[in-house]
Amino acid sequence: MEELPMEPRGLFFQPDFVTPAHEAELVRVFREELDWPARPPGTRLSLHYGYTFDYKTFGVDPAIPFREFPEWLRPLIPKTVRGGIPPDQVCLQYYPPGAGIPPHVDTHSAYDELYSLSLGSAVMMQFRRPAEEGEGKEDERAELDLAPRSLLEMRGDARLHWTHGIKKRKTDTLPDGTVRLRQDRWSITYRWLRERADKDTPAECECGDARQCDTAQRRVGIEREYRWKQQEQEKKPEAAPQQVTTS
Repeated sequence: MEELPMEPRGLFFQPDFVTPAHEAELVRVFREELDWPARPPGTRLSLHYGYTFDYKTFGVDPAIPFREFPEWLRPLIPKTVRGGIPPDQVCLQYYPPGAGIPPHVDTHSAYDELYSLSLGSAVMMQFRRPAEEGEGKEDERAELDLAPRSLLEMRGDARLHWTHGIKKRKTDTLPDGTVRLRQDRWSITYRWLRERADKDTPAECECGDARQCDTAQRRVGIEREYRWKQQEQEKKPEAAPQQVTTS
């Protein structure tokens, strides 16, 4: 894989990780053999192998047992800097036209390496790094066109300090101004758990980014902000105004 000459740094890309024939067979498996969860039409669907990804913490759900990888998935595991060690968590996702995924950073203390294989329709992925407070600068933003059959690795700056996401829309505008319709898309995301000293010691990240890193936030007493917490807070009725009495 070669690093892309762009910001954020740490994006490694391999086109045609699988052949068109292999992609067609995988799409057939996804359509005909997998038991996707029931959700409203037009929404993103997810299936998990290995440990289950927790969408509340962006880490591992400790309440769900490890689920073995199916045979068709094993040849698709990328060769990583760890050698032949298989991933700890694999997430399959189906994106109907118009679906997306909110901007996020996978939990620093939970996961180390992160790879994603795109199948079906191409899609534009957005990256964003918030500007430092008080600088008066705008957020840094970038887009990357995820072509079908391509494998993307995020490491370093791209993995830890920039959010990544896919906007909910049915078209993408390319750099030359061309408007491209989205079709059905599938992705396979591979995650490796961060190594830890022993089984009783939680893994920690040493990047020190208190805006994005849960380890850094915990060390300085910041409660991590999760979307589900924000949504629950928004659902709570506003407190009735206190009655002021005078004497």
